[in-house]
Amino acid sequence: MTTDAEYQTRITTYNWDDLVKLWSEIKTKKTSNFWDAGKALEYLILRAFQLDGADIAWPETVKIQGKIVEQIDGVVYADSLACLIECKDTSEEVNIEPIAKLRNQLLRRPATAIGSVFSRSGFTEATVTLTGFVAPQTILLWGGEEIEYSLKNKSICKFLVKKYRVCVHKGIPNYDIII
Repeated sequence: MTTDAEYQTRITTYNWDDLVKLWSEIKTKKTSNFWDAGKALEYLILRAFQLDGADIAWPETVKIQGKIVEQIDGVVYADSLACLIECKDTSEEVNIEPIAKLRNQLLRRPATAIGSVFSRSGFTEATVTLTGFVAPQTILLWGGEEIEYSLKNKSICKFLVKKYRVCVHKGIPNYDIII
């Protein structure tokens, strides 16, 4: 089993073109044996933010009094936003469970923190609707086409800000950055 340190060492050698190639492998479920299930997407997202100038915190297990209380896929600090990251590399659309998990994680953090869930296969219609009601936490939804669009445009931080601003203005958690 590959360690978090080995994942970090590998992904930090990737440039934008390498991330586009890795994304193609993720979509076709043909990543190398180096990447355990779901790990390639987690590290791809964080590396994209890092390449775009954001400060990031890699995935980690959070413990309180020696007990594991949560596992976070990473944190992004970009343009005055602090954003917890959750990634789902599944072939089916994501249900509400990861959003509920992220909401609970946000409840333990400063009120200004937001969340973003990245899903290769998108989200169910019910999940999108319910995500609009997790207030006061802000959770933004990113589908596979938006991930690919960000990678090909070598820009993800400005899209995070755009999604956040539309969510503040219109209450839409899944604003499509491609339109």
